[in-house]
Amino acid sequence: MKKKQLIVGLVVLTALIALIVRERDRMHFDFRLFGAQLAQADWRKILIALACIYICYVIRAVRWAFLLRHIKKVGPFSLLGTQVIGFTAVALIGRIADPVRPYLVAKKTGLPISNQIAVYIVERLFDAGSMALIFCSVILLAPAGALPHPEIVRKVAYGGLFTTVGGALFLVVVRLAGGVVATFLEDIFGVVSKDLGRGIGDKIRTFRAGLDTLRSFSDFGVTMAISLAMWGLISLAYLEITTAFIASPQLAGLTLAKCMLLMASSMLASSLQLPIIGWFTQIGLVAAAMSEFFGVAAEPATACAATLLLFTFLSIAPIGLIWARFEHVSLRKVAAESEHAEETLTVEEPAG
Repeated sequence: MKKKQLIVGLVVLTALIALIVRERDRMHFDFRLFGAQLAQADWRKILIALACIYICYVIRAVRWAFLLRHIKKVGPFSLLGTQVIGFTAVALIGRIADPVRPYLVAKKTGLPISNQIAVYIVERLFDAGSMALIFCSVILLAPAGALPHPEIVRKVAYGGLFTTVGGALFLVVVRLAGGVVATFLEDIFGVVSKDLGRGIGDKIRTFRAGLDTLRSFSDFGVTMAISLAMWGLISLAYLEITTAFIASPQLAGLTLAKCMLLMASSMLASSLQLPIIGWFTQIGLVAAAMSEFFGVAAEPATACAATLLLFTFLSIAPIGLIWARFEHVSLRKVAAESEHAEETLTVEEPAG
């Protein structure tokens, strides 16, 4: 997995460098103007965005504790450190550190790592569904002429909406008959490769084990409400940061609908997150999206993209490093241990 992610990240970085080299004669990046954009930004709005992001880490801890309550009741704030340290590991090490959070929760609560991986999968599903619902709602309700390439954007929004509904239906099917679905897919893909079929079957069973945390429609509703509240705050943070760049008319007047396009671009870029390299690829891709979609000049686009990365993604790192120090946690060590635990885990089917 590490090698695949590294290769993808290097390919993206190489393509970005090649694009810069090709366009270098037409690019006239003014570093003074870049600095002026940062200096003239409304930092009160940026601090509001930072507060929203920090609140989201608290919400994540509350949601994880809620998903665990049928298995073991834990105080929601007792899991805050696992979220802060886990996201710090992702920010500094890359997406390969994603299993750190479930690994730390397992150590904190004394529950099996397989159970926490399952909860993590459910959590990410709700993240994706909440983001898709907010994105689709804002885009489809935007007035005519409010978005660039509206016909393409609306098609993407409808596709996201249908995908979300399809994902919800798949969730219900797996929740009711996960073992049957796993065996069926295992047999189907086993014709091509037994290892492939076994891997898909194991993933479905892991997913089914995670869904055991949702035992009623009220569980689903509360989890969805928590997730929507969190992603609403994240959306607000993006809007506050982009509109803070008052020296750029395009950014200062950015609407929520346009901000959703920018946020989607940022999320796509962050999926290729690698240590240090990924920071620059993300800044470059988000800045390019601003220039392409909204006609923002290179200097304010780069300044805004860098600020988005710093305050929505990297801002947790100082707190996480201090927290890890107090809890005697080595980020590299837990990243390696969590990846190994994820690769070797076995999932027990819940009773009934």
